[in-house]
Amino acid sequence: MSSDQTTEHTTAPRTIAGRYTLLAEIGRGGMGVVWRGEDTVIGREVAIKELRPADGAADDVFTERVLREVRAGGRLNDPAVVTVYDVVADSGAAFIVMELIAAPTLSDLVRSRGPLPAAQVASIGRQVLSALEAAHRAGIVHRDVKPGNIMITPNGRAKLTDFGIAQAVDDPRLTLSGTIIGSPAFMAPERVAGRRAEPASDLWALGATLFFASEGVMAFERPTTAATLHAIVNDVPYPTRAQGPLASAITGLLIPDPDARLVEAQAHELFGMAEAGAGTGPMGIRPYAEPVTAVQHAPRTSGKRRALATVGALCGVLLLVGAVALGRWWGAPKADEAMRPTLSYGPDGDVPSLGMGYENCTNRPLTGEGLVKDNYVDCKDLHYLEFYDKSDIFDSSEATVAAPYPDPGLLKSWAEAYCATSFHTRTSHAGDTATLDYQALIPGKQAWEHALTSSNEPVRQIRCVLGKRDGSSFTGARAMPLK
Repeated sequence: MSSDQTTEHTTAPRTIAGRYTLLAEIGRGGMGVVWRGEDTVIGREVAIKELRPADGAADDVFTERVLREVRAGGRLNDPAVVTVYDVVADSGAAFIVMELIAAPTLSDLVRSRGPLPAAQVASIGRQVLSALEAAHRAGIVHRDVKPGNIMITPNGRAKLTDFGIAQAVDDPRLTLSGTIIGSPAFMAPERVAGRRAEPASDLWALGATLFFASEGVMAFERPTTAATLHAIVNDVPYPTRAQGPLASAITGLLIPDPDARLVEAQAHELFGMAEAGAGTGPMGIRPYAEPVTAVQHAPRTSGKRRALATVGALCGVLLLVGAVALGRWWGAPKADEAMRPTLSYGPDGDVPSLGMGYENCTNRPLTGEGLVKDNYVDCKDLHYLEFYDKSDIFDSSEATVAAPYPDPGLLKSWAEAYCATSFHTRTSHAGDTATLDYQALIPGKQAWEHALTSSNEPVRQIRCVLGKRDGSSFTGARAMPLK
């Protein structure tokens, strides 16, 4: 628990359970008071969270449930989990004794510094995800993943705290006052709808947390709790600073349907790619499969060197994660019936030419002959395909930089994840979503190696295209415009 969240308030020392002395208050929230304390038996400074039952709840029921749930959470063994030393009851309250961490919360960090670099956000996401995986394997759902419950140490380590507390307090026998358990702005849509929390709910909260870390604003926070809950159910946020795999991870975790939401293995791969794509950074992967090292400051590089580092890092990720990671990449809980097979474009690809025009829709489907510029029409007119999203593998200004062609399997996995998350979020408003399908397009080797020309052909982009499942034409854009 952080030791510098608020100004300390001196209180008369008191000892609980004959062992732990409460020295000063260092934090206060909806679930209790946090104290800086001392374990007098071994002379160790600790953080002590004091929890009391809500109005009208029975002390004995509350205390018994807290002790059971928090002790279960305290058995978790992961570097990103704040260690729980002890859980005791004293004078009608439950006290959780845990390691004292002198570090700001993620909320404090973003409030003071603004949006964080992509590599750091991805590193935080990967570490917290590891903690959640450990909890979910143990049958524990956190229920209150949020920036205020994640602490960031000076060396870049993330620590997730309060395991078991929300689980313990979220009991009809204890919440007689009707209080919402958990932070509304980070509460998954299924929980807003009244369903019980599940592992996928924690993943959604992680997505909302990383959106805040990357963008500097909360995705769903509104002036009132009611408006916030309405936004969670009805609004679709789009990252503006996050790009590529990090944006795919965040939007994929924020898919409203928990069955379509990214699973842990998919999110892990995207976070790894986002760290690698930044070249170096805290817990990042260096280009060309050099050993993974922790560094505190990433050196500034020229555009050309950044571009080379990106491709090298993609290759490095493949070597590091191996065939096992690729094999589990698209292991979603159920098949996505809307996804069509991924195609390559370019002279040696499935689609020889994309002939990009000024519009996003085309008056002919993808065929072996490809598309030309004249095939692009206003989406208000009759058309067969809609190009609804794209992502540069390099910044467009780096398209002429010589770089090795990335592994097609890794490139395909990234493109499918990116297009899937974009499709399921940006077409969610359409009434005929079930009649649509989509597919990803990736550059073939010749397109990759082809220098950018005045023809405006994409060369190092993934493209996402949707159409009608029955192959028929239609009018009007189906995807919500990018903001």
